[in-house]
Amino acid sequence: MPILAADLEQLLKHGFPGGEVAVVDLAGDNDHYQVVITCASFAGLSRVQQHQKVYAVLQGYDIHALAIKTSCP
Repeated sequence: MPILAADLEQLLKHGFPGGEVAVVDLAGDNDHYQVVITCASFAGLSRVQQHQKVYAVLQGYDIHALAIKTSCP
């Protein structure tokens, strides 16, 4: 069962408290998303480590395609 954009956004906001989270449904099918996360917890981490933190929050959810953009404030 696909995850809705609003649910994905809430999940990521919970996983990155104090961060800014934006979710875009790229294909309108609840299965292809782009997430943009700006969070202080990414400070000092490589891009790969930042993305690993995002994947850890999303563990157990079935998302077909996910484009991730992360940064520090």
